[in-house]
Amino acid sequence: MYTMKEACDKVGISYETLKFYCKEGLVPNVKRDKNNYRIFDEKNIAWLKGLQCLRKCGMSIKDMKQYMNYCLEGVSTIPERKEMLDKSKKYLLEQVEKLNESINFIDNKQMFYDDVLAGKINYTSNLTREED
Repeated sequence: MYTMKEACDKVGISYETLKFYCKEGLVPNVKRDKNNYRIFDEKNIAWLKGLQCLRKCGMSIKDMKQYMNYCLEGVSTIPERKEMLDKSKKYLLEQVEKLNESINFIDNKQMFYDDVLAGKINYTSNLTREED
């Protein structure tokens, strides 16, 4: 069993985030110790790691709650969960495409600058006026 601080360290989230998740009802079945402090087991830790992943995927708190509710309903909601995950995956793939475009832009600029510095081409800029 883990205290809130230990759970935060294990999952890699802030204390405030864990507290928020708990208050929002995103961590069901959390037990409490004799002093009424939350304590987390391995299943809670695995769930928290999953929540972090869903959040990184761009899923809103509202959608995370819906996903959790589907999970709590059992096997019958697997199609709905798969649909939610498919939507998240599509979003992530779009982000990867945008990042790859940005990386390509930077690579091209770096090659241009290398060629200018090596004297292979003349420097030109879209920001300066060319002399007539």
